[in-house]
Amino acid sequence: MNERAPLPAALARPAHGRVLVLVPHPDDDVIGCGATASLHALQGDPVRIVVVYDGAAGDPDEKFDAETLIERRHAEARAGGVCLGLEDYEFWDYPEGHEPDDTQFRAGAERIAQLVRDWKPDFVYAPWIGEQHLDHHILARIARAGLRLAEFQGRALGYEVWTPLVATEIVDVTSVYPMKIQALKKHESQVSYGDPTHYGLGLNAHRSIYLPKGAHFGEAFAPLGEPSAEDLARVGLS
Repeated sequence: MNERAPLPAALARPAHGRVLVLVPHPDDDVIGCGATASLHALQGDPVRIVVVYDGAAGDPDEKFDAETLIERRHAEARAGGVCLGLEDYEFWDYPEGHEPDDTQFRAGAERIAQLVRDWKPDFVYAPWIGEQHLDHHILARIARAGLRLAEFQGRALGYEVWTPLVATEIVDVTSVYPMKIQALKKHESQVSYGDPTHYGLGLNAHRSIYLPKGAHFGEAFAPLGEPSAEDLARVGLS
């Protein structure tokens, strides 16, 4: 077995096609694959962003009005999308921070499957399976199961937010990176707790090591992969 990481492909732009981005929380789309989604939109590809969790846990110090926090985070996501040329946002508002039971897992996978059948994407982007954050990891698992239920034939790619992945391809996002920074700044509720432009810049800057000279920022992807036997059983595909 060769344990050496593969050399990722360096892409000047993503391939054309209809795009579905599955996102755990508002702002994860921007951090993980926002610039790549922007490049898709700039080349005329339809892009739909589906934010799965409600983001209510994103204000642990209660700096903002709890009754309007979810709506605030929706608005921040849409404002960030405007910076990137993205307009088609959908919010499912599932509660955060827990392991779904079998019924919840299957319902989520079936909802993603129906979305894929209806939207008919060529590309699906979702968090990669190794994400340390529980919500990100669970979404990756449910997405993989949902894509199997839908018999998806396109490309399913994992992106990184909290946990770096072993990339198989890097998209050069240098040309739209200022837009990504502006989009992150629109998430004011989250900026109040940290600096996503700092760690986003660091990760994306590092990825440019695989890109041609003159490229300064890249977003990394790897195949989303297949559902585990356990997760297949949870959706009735054992």
